[in-house]
Amino acid sequence: MSQKIINTDDLAFLLYELLDIERFTQFPRYADHSRDTFDAAIELALKVGAETFAPHNALCDANEPRFENGKVIIRPEVAAALAVLRDTGLMAASQDYERGGMQLPSVVAQTCIGIIKGANVSTQAYAGLTIAACNLIMAHGSEEYKQRFAEPMMAGRFFGTMCLTEPHAGSSLADIKSRAIPAEDGSYRITGNKIFISAGDHELSENIVHLMLAKLPDAPPGVKGISLFIVPKFLVNEDGSLGERNDVQLAGLIHKMGYRGTTSTMLNFGEKGGAVGYLVGEPHQGLAQMFHMMNEARIGVGLGSVMLGYTGYLHALEYARDRRQGRPLKERDPASPMIPLIEHADVRRMLLAQKAFVEGGLALCLFTSTLIDEKKHADDPLLREEAAGLNDLLTPIVKSWPSQFCLEANSLAIQVHGGYGYTREYPVEQFYRDNRLNPIHEGTHGIQGQDLLGRKVAMQDGRFYQALLGRIRATLDSCGSATELAAQAQLLSDALATLEEVTDALQALRKSDPERALANAYLYMECFGHVVVGWLWLRQAETALKGLQQGGERPKAFYQGKLAACEYFLRYELPKPLALAAVLRDADRTTLDMPAECF
Repeated sequence: MSQKIINTDDLAFLLYELLDIERFTQFPRYADHSRDTFDAAIELALKVGAETFAPHNALCDANEPRFENGKVIIRPEVAAALAVLRDTGLMAASQDYERGGMQLPSVVAQTCIGIIKGANVSTQAYAGLTIAACNLIMAHGSEEYKQRFAEPMMAGRFFGTMCLTEPHAGSSLADIKSRAIPAEDGSYRITGNKIFISAGDHELSENIVHLMLAKLPDAPPGVKGISLFIVPKFLVNEDGSLGERNDVQLAGLIHKMGYRGTTSTMLNFGEKGGAVGYLVGEPHQGLAQMFHMMNEARIGVGLGSVMLGYTGYLHALEYARDRRQGRPLKERDPASPMIPLIEHADVRRMLLAQKAFVEGGLALCLFTSTLIDEKKHADDPLLREEAAGLNDLLTPIVKSWPSQFCLEANSLAIQVHGGYGYTREYPVEQFYRDNRLNPIHEGTHGIQGQDLLGRKVAMQDGRFYQALLGRIRATLDSCGSATELAAQAQLLSDALATLEEVTDALQALRKSDPERALANAYLYMECFGHVVVGWLWLRQAETALKGLQQGGERPKAFYQGKLAACEYFLRYELPKPLALAAVLRDADRTTLDMPAECF
């Protein structure tokens, strides 16, 4: 079963051969760990995913949460699985020993989380949101809030959410209307309506801690006037016991195309006079604080996209090996045996595309996770600063690229199955439906593209953008001298040159005409993401070549598969978005100039 979630050879290759995560044991925080402890945690995640999460994935898809007699009813398997996640320590795998965690490096913790996502992304969402909300409180909350709210969340007693979106505003947080009025006791009375709140109501935990954006009476207009509040479903007494129900009401459940096992809710705050809320940090700094959780959630979205694409790929691969259909083109005898689907070139093309997308996406997510460890614990302060900057630069790509191209992998998995893939008899249709949410939530492709081009590339005068280019060029230099990889290195080098040319042109235009410069930011995101993933594929090929030449840990066929997938991505996929580089370079106005009344 674990092999249907992820290829463990690929995972070990990425972690130990490509990224060399054993080096993190040199950091004092991880000195107790070794490859053995990392592998033990991953094996535990594989076991929990296969035995506890995967079995009820389709069941919860077919039996959505429902609202009855004032309560949300969810399949009992969900609570049981989350209890296992909590009891094994996987729910708080990266947290301190003192707080009940495993104190694992971020890259190992993210690997474990990804495995659980691949097994059942809907059930994992309850835990993932909780830990992200907990981390925000730990970063910006007072000691009182850490003890009262965050510690019970780490322990799995309380769950958490983020409450941003409002019915009238959508992604435009500058236009939120929720209000917070100071009370005499130092708390606030919150009123407002929030929508699309994942895990917003359920009976899976003792309490639900909502992290909510609202505005104070003296707030300046726009996003500069947003503050962040803790608004629990039940009030929490000073001794940690639960008090009365807060003025937070479930207004309704939203029924979705996929991700059906996770409640999606409409919440009303303050219908009976005002929900009690507690200000986190300073007034009017809420959006900056919420980005701590939003960025973590965005990386989680990218990882979830990869894992849904990955499990779909493995199911398609198994089907293509087992299903017999058709004959070789040269075979004219209709009585001759049919051949496995995988013997057909077009099926191999679809499998290669899936492999290139999901294994490239996984490399992207895991590489970015290593930056989190480096920015916190590297000895060299300059390395810490660079890792933090690269992490910020890559976050919109980590969120958006997998949610576009690993979704395409799910579409191809259906196609490999043919008509059967379009039925509910096979799980690939559910994987597609579940993954279709990921290009939407936590910021669409357009939003992520504007963030990348409008802010991230230019931050600190392009310092971290240039640092990334430097790393890519270093790989090009080392691979360009290897006969086996010289052609692939040239393909990436040409693409990099195009990206640099486009970036320079758009950055120059952004100063005088930002609307035009950012009009096609989604396409810039695709180009940038393809170059980054192409770089990581070239690194994988370089590592695989070394494995072949030096007798690496994995089978020869595995390394050869890496080389072929790199060749495929750089020849077939990398040129696609970059073929439209002229649209970006010229800052094409087609989308700006089309009058709304002409549609």
